[in-house]
Amino acid sequence: MLILGIALGALAILVSVSLHEAGHMLTAKMFGMKVTRYFIGFGPTLWSFKKGETEYGIKGIPLGGFVKITGMTPQEEDADDPRAMWRYPVWKRTIVMVAGSVVHFILAFLIFWFVAANFALANPDNPGPNVADQTASPAYLTVAPCVQKDLNTPCTTTDGPAKAAGLQDGDLVTQVGTTTITKYGDLVTAIRALAPGTPTQFTYVRDGQTHTTTVTPAEAQRPPIDDDNGEVKKVAAIGVGVGYDPSKPKTVEYNAIEALPVAGDQMKAAATGVVTSIKNLPNKIPGLIDAIGGGQRDADSPVSVVGASRLTGEAIERGFWEIALLIIAGLNFFVGVFNLLPLLPLDGGHIAIAWFERARSWLYARLGKRDPGRVDYYKLMPLTYAVILVFGAFTLLTVTADVVNPITIFK
Repeated sequence: MLILGIALGALAILVSVSLHEAGHMLTAKMFGMKVTRYFIGFGPTLWSFKKGETEYGIKGIPLGGFVKITGMTPQEEDADDPRAMWRYPVWKRTIVMVAGSVVHFILAFLIFWFVAANFALANPDNPGPNVADQTASPAYLTVAPCVQKDLNTPCTTTDGPAKAAGLQDGDLVTQVGTTTITKYGDLVTAIRALAPGTPTQFTYVRDGQTHTTTVTPAEAQRPPIDDDNGEVKKVAAIGVGVGYDPSKPKTVEYNAIEALPVAGDQMKAAATGVVTSIKNLPNKIPGLIDAIGGGQRDADSPVSVVGASRLTGEAIERGFWEIALLIIAGLNFFVGVFNLLPLLPLDGGHIAIAWFERARSWLYARLGKRDPGRVDYYKLMPLTYAVILVFGAFTLLTVTADVVNPITIFK
């Protein structure tokens, strides 16, 4: 099942990339641009046929796809063709270049909607271990059998301070000593401020009734609350995690109509996540290198298509199809945004140049100067190669990490 799941994950990624290229092709044809080739894969041609002026086919290396639109730049050999892409208005060229990312966004939304309409999802009114920011959740508890000495060492005993003090799953902590607790982040901060081995009174609510108990924290090794990669220090711990409100259902089901705004909310969350991921990308590189050398792999570290396929396969192996679909949706959204970055050879780079040309022509016309014409792409080749080199090195880094030290969903 794991192998089958990985294969299905890889196939889903290949299909989404193929549809990305189809988005370019269909919009280009709609505007009358000349499209000569549309292929799935790279390398030697396995099969193809020609319909009209376009050759369609499959190549031997299933790592993506491509579409050939005549005259994407004025410097190409076929740029003199009257239907060359560069000859069309900038707004039409922009639509063609954006179409690939739009396909990814549509796929992401449809997958989010399908999951919301067909699977029970975490109840947003009962945030718990599955929410993105656990520290902002109410201080409901999940009680562990013991305290992990560090986050890499699982519990093997039943002498956890919280359990020994009688705390249970679903208890809502409202006070630690004299410190008032309003959310789980407050609870973690208050516990870490305690001295290991010092008995402390905890106030909590269970079944609507307020109770108190005395908890004696143990010593543990933990990174800072807001930085999983920060310096590990000795702190107090009692063996609890963020839990659910026992008075509310953990999951909720939606019908097809109700699932639409849910999918919209997931798109917004994906957008926030992608912006954060891209912003933090440089800071993740040292962790990837360390993981390749045998260090602990950060669960939030970047993954390649290899890692995404493996995570999808792992979810399918365990029967969590909704998780597999959400991984694919998130990957589609990320690729859609990433591809719009204003860097060659990404689509966003071509869009940026097209609008730069348009703005420059407008400015020169207002100044009464001769139009300087099109940008010479050959002069931008060193920058393009540099971008390709950086992206290639990063891809190699993530692929290597995904092979030698992969992220796993289920431990």
